[in-house]
Amino acid sequence: MSSRSENPRLDEAARAGWLYYVAGNTQDQIATKLGVSRQTAQRLVSLAMSEGLIKVRVDHPIANCLDLAAKLRSRFALDLVEVTPSDPDSSSTTIGIAQAAAAEIEKWLRSPEPIVMAIGTGRTLKAAIEQLPPMECPQHKVVSLTGNISPDGSAAFYNVIFTMADTIKARSFPMPLPAIASSSDERRMLHGQPLIQPTLALAAQADVTFVGVGDMGPQAPLYEDGFITEAELKALQKAGAVGEIVGWAFDRDGKLIEGITNDRVASAPLPSRERSLVVALAMGERKLPGILAAITRRLVNGLITDERTAAALLAG
Repeated sequence: MSSRSENPRLDEAARAGWLYYVAGNTQDQIATKLGVSRQTAQRLVSLAMSEGLIKVRVDHPIANCLDLAAKLRSRFALDLVEVTPSDPDSSSTTIGIAQAAAAEIEKWLRSPEPIVMAIGTGRTLKAAIEQLPPMECPQHKVVSLTGNISPDGSAAFYNVIFTMADTIKARSFPMPLPAIASSSDERRMLHGQPLIQPTLALAAQADVTFVGVGDMGPQAPLYEDGFITEAELKALQKAGAVGEIVGWAFDRDGKLIEGITNDRVASAPLPSRERSLVVALAMGERKLPGILAAITRRLVNGLITDERTAAALLAG
């Protein structure tokens, strides 16, 4: 049997691969130089890659992001991972990932087939929606997972459903509720309203969902935005809460905290991760425990983050 170096076909494939990947020739140019058809040139280039004759090295910072994304996807069995470069001089918790999230959202909205997209709330998601270009998407439905009413009765500032609907011209389904009801009985009554039940049912049918991850430290968004009291925040911390998604507080094992505020959260449950994609947009040291719990216990099956956070998740 001939060795690899004695195989004329592989020699030709290696030459075609070099001309394509190193010398930068088009397949038409390779065909001319080798005296073969364009289809043969294309097959030779593919053979060079499949036989391992070509080793591609991307000498660019984005290569590290791609490597981290592949490792996160494998380690945590995620269905989608996007890792953006980190800016070492920035303390922003949205820069980079807002743009990446907008690109992913836009990709889904470009689908000619009708989809249901569920949307959470928060600073990162708001920043992402602001990056979307104007679009015409009448075939899609966009549904809010969480209430859009603040504790003082005003529109919740970081609820993005109306901004998004205006930008992409899709049918929108807001949740005209407080994010957290005053009691579990009130939540039960609100969810039983004929106006709310179709929205909850639609959320459960989402094809893709985008949510933020809130931390449960002293500057927890739920507390800073007035949805829970300081006493409730401390009670959640004492119960082991490390993060929250659309108001649902969970511990480092990814289990929802019993009682306290979770029995009053008016948000819809997270859509199924078994039959749909639920993507978290989150970065930063404060959010690390929450992100880690969410991806470890599959509260989400997709993640858009930055390389510094990705490296910390893999080290943790």
